[in-house]
Amino acid sequence: MPKLTERDRLAELEARQRKAADDVEKARRALRGKYADVIRELPVEKLTERELRDVVMQAIRVGGAAATTALKPLPDLKP
Repeated sequence: MPKLTERDRLAELEARQRKAADDVEKARRALRGKYADVIRELPVEKLTERELRDVVMQAIRVGGAAATTALKPLPDLKP
């Protein structure tokens, strides 16, 4: 097999980089779809869209473990 030129090597590496980026995006979409399925099972209608977005964004910002630790001590308010 002939040795690749620097230009050919760069083109090959760039192609691999694009494929890796596509693979990452596909995995991200699949994971988000899985999480969306979880959300569909929750009674989110008790929250406004803004409240749901804020709760999820804050949980993502601080991390799931920290968010869970902060919320567990709250009283269970059942209607």
